[in-house]
Amino acid sequence: MNTSVDVLTFAAAALAVASAAMTAFGLRRQRYAGWLWWVSAMWLTTLGTLLGAVLPAPLGAWLGAPLLLQWPLLTLTGLRRFNARQHWPGSERADWLLLAVCCISAWAAGLLPETEGASLVATCSLLVHLYAATVLFMTPAARDATPVLGLALVMALAAFGPGLATIYGSIYGAGMVVPFQARAAAAALGAIVLASVAQTLVCERTERQLRESRRRLRTLANLDALTQVPNRRHFHELAAIALAQDPPGSAVLLLFDVDHFKQINDELGHAAGDRALCLVSGSVLEHLRALDVAGRHGGDEFVLLLRRADTRDAMRVAARIVAEVQRRSAENLLPALSLSFGLVQIGAEEALDSAMRRADQALYEAKRQGRSRAVAALGDEAEPVFSESQTLGLTAM
Repeated sequence: MNTSVDVLTFAAAALAVASAAMTAFGLRRQRYAGWLWWVSAMWLTTLGTLLGAVLPAPLGAWLGAPLLLQWPLLTLTGLRRFNARQHWPGSERADWLLLAVCCISAWAAGLLPETEGASLVATCSLLVHLYAATVLFMTPAARDATPVLGLALVMALAAFGPGLATIYGSIYGAGMVVPFQARAAAAALGAIVLASVAQTLVCERTERQLRESRRRLRTLANLDALTQVPNRRHFHELAAIALAQDPPGSAVLLLFDVDHFKQINDELGHAAGDRALCLVSGSVLEHLRALDVAGRHGGDEFVLLLRRADTRDAMRVAARIVAEVQRRSAENLLPALSLSFGLVQIGAEEALDSAMRRADQALYEAKRQGRSRAVAALGDEAEPVFSESQTLGLTAM
């Protein structure tokens, strides 16, 4: 077996292994848009190299030459599909037009004298490789910029590689490298690099999607699905962190609910009840500072932690919240809603659960006094002392 056949056989074997590995890799993972184009580019390059290895030189080179031209442009098509949202220079239609012209020219080169035909094929090869490499180099930087630029560099080297190899052989007496064998070797190198880059892109995207999925799961686990405020568990976590960071005794806890909420559900339906809860949570978020913490405690009950505040500040916040609720009620086709609040200044050594129980006592006192008001609890849990209630001005149902 001569050296040319050895080169083609080795290149075909290497390509077959890489193509099979890439195909198996894709079968075991989610196949993104563009993946089939990359796999097709590799198998077509393998076929072109194999034809040159098993068929007589003129026939194998004539049939295989167009198959060695396609991989840069099919790779580019795959990248356009893989990153469809990214702006790519040129257009896919121009890619296909260039590929069609070059493939037809490569087949037509077999009808020309050997020297002219080889020059035409070499020109086509140079053109498709440099075109694809230029598009990749001109693409705006993105998350996948590094592997894509590496692939573009390999395409550029593959464009000039066969010519440089021929010049090297003639200068150093190593013999003239047959153009088809040189192009096959360059295509094999490029296709193998393509396999590595494609797997890198797929793995990185999969990893990003997994991170995003975990982030969304954490969000779903921490937020109340209806009102989009922290659920009871997450509120306690956030409140504990806040209390540990702030000076002792500097936070106020507010526990409040919607008056006659069951009546809303019974008379207007659960959809109206859901709108009421969303309205309340939206009004709460509208009037809280970034450092404060809100949460849905359960049912129609909400809880707020106002940091670095006192009960007078909390009364003003409650008044602003209920005014916003009343303003939004008509916009949401709901009757005027009223809220009842229980407030406590968290003691310097007091646990959050203890403050919650005292706020609950104050809330029940607000209910006992007629609802639509805020009451602050003083003293300890065993012997609570309630401040004079503040009417919040909402009309009860």
